[in-house]
Amino acid sequence: MGVQGRVAVVTGAGQGIGEGIARAFADAGAKVVVNDVAADRAEAVAADIGDAARAIVADISTSEGANELVEAATEAFGRVDVLVNNAGISRPGYVAKMSDEDWETVIKVNLTAQFFTARAVIPQMMEREYGRIVNISSRAWLGGAGQANYSASKGGVVSLTKSLALELARFGITVNSVAPALVDTPLFQGLKDEIKEKLVKTIPMRRVGTPADIANAVLFFAADESDYVTGQLLYVCGGRSVGS
Repeated sequence: MGVQGRVAVVTGAGQGIGEGIARAFADAGAKVVVNDVAADRAEAVAADIGDAARAIVADISTSEGANELVEAATEAFGRVDVLVNNAGISRPGYVAKMSDEDWETVIKVNLTAQFFTARAVIPQMMEREYGRIVNISSRAWLGGAGQANYSASKGGVVSLTKSLALELARFGITVNSVAPALVDTPLFQGLKDEIKEKLVKTIPMRRVGTPADIANAVLFFAADESDYVTGQLLYVCGGRSVGS
């Protein structure tokens, strides 16, 4: 994919899907900013990638943190060509018992943070009349019992993506979204074996996705080859969304 020499900022890149995306960009010849709130994770990933990567610790669920991230990334590499909004959390629970904090925190990290980072990077992309924003949503935006906060946040990501795409298309900036389902991350591996087996049976392809599966879709949206694609949602879920 045509991302060689580009500068990509990947949020939540200290582990899991974000780490896979960051490594994929570096392997494809891009320079990568590894962002995470956990300094040890971000620094470990960036160090392992090498000179093409920088670790920048920032809490992007605040506007100040998002601004700091973009400013530090621009200082490190001169510009930001690609923003991958990947950071996210999950706090499952039924609505009748869900706390205010669990609702507000998930919305803040999964949705509001994407607004903050996009707003921070858009001015320089508009000035250069070039940019790629890829937002990570989830198949869960279709809804799920015990996931009202998570599903609502990921549905908001889809709507934010489409709105940004319409606003920014005339400036040469594309905005697209990727919706994974079950992915082999530390969170998935932490589940009991019997639960993992049941979940795999819900996937038509009968396997869990990998961070590389998600990264390949992100690379497409970030590459020159997708120059005429914007406002789209791509499911990367082994067919799980088809029956939802």
